[in-house]
Amino acid sequence: MERILVIGGARALGAEVARRAAKDGYEVVIGARDLAAAEALAAELDATAVRIDLQDETTIAAAAAGLAGGIDHLVTTGSAPHDVRAVALDHDKLIAAFTAKVMGPMLVAKHFAPVLRPNGSIVLFSGVVGWRPGPGSLVKGVTNGAVEYLARHLAADLAPVRVNAISPGVVDSGAWDRLGDGKAGLLSKSAAGTLVGRYGEPDDVVDTVMWLLRAGFVSGETIHLEGGARHKTA
Repeated sequence: MERILVIGGARALGAEVARRAAKDGYEVVIGARDLAAAEALAAELDATAVRIDLQDETTIAAAAAGLAGGIDHLVTTGSAPHDVRAVALDHDKLIAAFTAKVMGPMLVAKHFAPVLRPNGSIVLFSGVVGWRPGPGSLVKGVTNGAVEYLARHLAADLAPVRVNAISPGVVDSGAWDRLGDGKAGLLSKSAAGTLVGRYGEPDDVVDTVMWLLRAGFVSGETIHLEGGARHKTA
């Protein structure tokens, strides 16, 4: 049985990946900053929970040491949004955003490379805003764009372990529920901004993650999963 670690696996898209992986017969390890939430989902899925905080390298190192039996696949969905204009940037929040998306995954690679099996893979998460600049999306855009280069360079550095990234558009993953009545408007606007005329669903993302785990001839790539939004001109 192949073993998969999902970092950020206690909520939203990470939890959906963990659920599908368990259903598909993987041995699932859920990594999260909130260990209680990870343990709750792990109990539901007959999985294992481990505390991993991408902002704290010691938790990454400890988790890797505890999984010395080896893993086949690693998925990291972590993020720490800092959606402000340049004049309002906060140093600590800026560092946290880059750590969640870029530096944290690099440290994950540092500590987990010794326990990743040679035919294994890593899946990183980027996002469409990396290719759609706009006011207030400076940090999110740059960090998501950097993930594309991270996938390329990690793939070369860790070969034959495969490393790829997924760049979703707006997905109804539960993250937008905080908008209340405004959620429907955001999703409608997002759908109109794609070539396929709809917004993303969690299964769109999970299907792609599961495909990448098995796509043995794909490495160093970023899969754009946003209905052609980058190509919509009007």
